[in-house]
Amino acid sequence: MQELSSQLQELLDKGFIRPSFSPWGAPDRVNDEDIPKTAFRTRYGHYEFVVMPFGLTNAPAVFMDLMNRVCRPYLNQFVIVFIDDILIYSKTEQEHEDHLRKVLELLRAEQLYAKFSKCEFWLKEVHFLGHVINRDGIHVDPTKIEAIKNWTTPSTPTEIHSFQGLAGYYRRFIANFSKIALPLTTLTQKSQAFIWGQKQEDAFQLLKQKLFNSPILSLPEGSDDFIVYCDASNLGLGCVLTQRDKVIAYASRQLKVHEKNYTTHDLELGAVVFALKIWRHYLYGTKCVIYTDHKSL
Repeated sequence: MQELSSQLQELLDKGFIRPSFSPWGAPDRVNDEDIPKTAFRTRYGHYEFVVMPFGLTNAPAVFMDLMNRVCRPYLNQFVIVFIDDILIYSKTEQEHEDHLRKVLELLRAEQLYAKFSKCEFWLKEVHFLGHVINRDGIHVDPTKIEAIKNWTTPSTPTEIHSFQGLAGYYRRFIANFSKIALPLTTLTQKSQAFIWGQKQEDAFQLLKQKLFNSPILSLPEGSDDFIVYCDASNLGLGCVLTQRDKVIAYASRQLKVHEKNYTTHDLELGAVVFALKIWRHYLYGTKCVIYTDHKSL
């Protein structure tokens, strides 16, 4: 309880909270009519936030919107923002010094503050959202997939969902992910009896192997020379995005119920549409080459 009391006192000292129904006259960052909605109770009394805490449902979205508006002049030029994480990337040290100065000056102008102990500067390799990014490209973060190494064979549909949730996060690194995972996905259907057979075991072990031996994906350079390879089968749709002989990403999905009745021509065309939609942010407004193995298409 002493720890809770010190935490409350720290929030009070910083002006983040105030006792409920307090006649404080300081300007509030949360609208006056909304402050009572943030009230919480402790053994030390009732308190309410005068600034938005992350515990509120809409807080991350609001803060993300704020950071996107603040960093908009440099967004996707040399800055990436995810909630309160700011990633600054550059090709040379001289560029990076200039980029750092611009971002820090921008934060100071907007009266936003970065805690020095949580900042890291001049890194050659960055761990960001479960990925490792360096000059070679994008890797799977080994620490994030360490749990897969000793993952026991699933015995219920829920356990399959858990495994596929983690593996699916890195599906861009695995070619034909949906086709490989199809035997596992089938067991999660309510109408399907849970019978773990050799097909499921092979798919389970293959996904684990591919995650541990995942390729390095390159970062796109500019918006030219994109090539898309598309393919379709009765198991699903698959495509690969490349640029100058370097793989940017893999993508795949299983067929929907109505798509199983499509002709080969329509399935192959569906793979092309799927690729153009999922990589629209790369391909829109550019000239690219699309390859398909369906001659008539």
